[in-house]
Amino acid sequence: MHCWRNIPGMIHPAGKNEQEMNIIITSAGQRVSLVRAFQKELGYCQIDGRVFTTDLKPDLCSACVVSDNAFKVGRFRDPDYIDILLALCIENKVKMVIPTIDTELLLLAENKSLFKDNDIDIIISSVDFVKICRDKRKTHLFFKERGIDTPELIDKNNPHFPLFIKPYDGSCSTDIYVIRKKEELSGIHLNNEKFMFMEYIDREIYDEYTVDLYYGKDHHIKSVIPRKRIAVRAGEILKGVTCKNEIMDFVKDKLSYVEGAVGCITLQLFYSEQTGKMIGIEINPRFGGGFPLSYEAKGNYPGWLIREYFFHEEISYSDAWEDNLLMLRYDSEIIVHGYKN
Repeated sequence: MHCWRNIPGMIHPAGKNEQEMNIIITSAGQRVSLVRAFQKELGYCQIDGRVFTTDLKPDLCSACVVSDNAFKVGRFRDPDYIDILLALCIENKVKMVIPTIDTELLLLAENKSLFKDNDIDIIISSVDFVKICRDKRKTHLFFKERGIDTPELIDKNNPHFPLFIKPYDGSCSTDIYVIRKKEELSGIHLNNEKFMFMEYIDREIYDEYTVDLYYGKDHHIKSVIPRKRIAVRAGEILKGVTCKNEIMDFVKDKLSYVEGAVGCITLQLFYSEQTGKMIGIEINPRFGGGFPLSYEAKGNYPGWLIREYFFHEEISYSDAWEDNLLMLRYDSEIIVHGYKN
């Protein structure tokens, strides 16, 4: 039976074994597959460990229900968020923290050393790299410095059409607009200082890809798994397929070493088979919502994290994953008996 612990307040350890090496996935939401992947890999490695989760409302969170234990934790903006999370980790013998949402990444990166002092690894890149990822203006410059094309930036006072608008610190495909003619522009678009005006990328010419990357502790790339986004819902892949194509060598060449990058990094880009051209869009220093496809294709990033951080093994580059693996997602149910509203 799962127990949702209300924090702050008395925190009760979830286990008594001093040898436990537990993992916690923060803001778990609907990431059921990610929880199950870490559970499976702990079992394969024969580690005495469990996978815990946190969420604002864990009793209404599907990933919390399937995890080994779940904890109620407030929003990352709460002034005691870090203290609560650290206390929870210490009391429950958590040795690895897996962040999942963009908004908490910088805060966790800034406190990475605090957790490390308590023998807890937050799998998050450096503060500097997270800042690059979280501000799409900096991401644009990062791509340019690496020789990766990006959409042309457009002067909102002298626009040409069609164009694409998005906030420089956005996520989950919120507040994005395709503007095809001048009449569609309004004060909502022109007066928001966070909006970036960019060249529109023609979907008739380009396919959209998310590329799951794995970076070791040495900040060198260990895996590149491109997955074509066939259909998307709310910014997350709904139908997709793994593709061993030119993207792999391109990314290895441009991003073989990235200072501060560790763990799973998702790169979004457009690729035209007609021209061979690639256009970088954004980078997210966390597991993406579509990672289950890469995992099923044998991109064993959860297992590699366990080997690297629990067993201190060095991870070598691997492209031994399954090509042309199709994922068709659907809505399923988690049933909880005896729930009291």
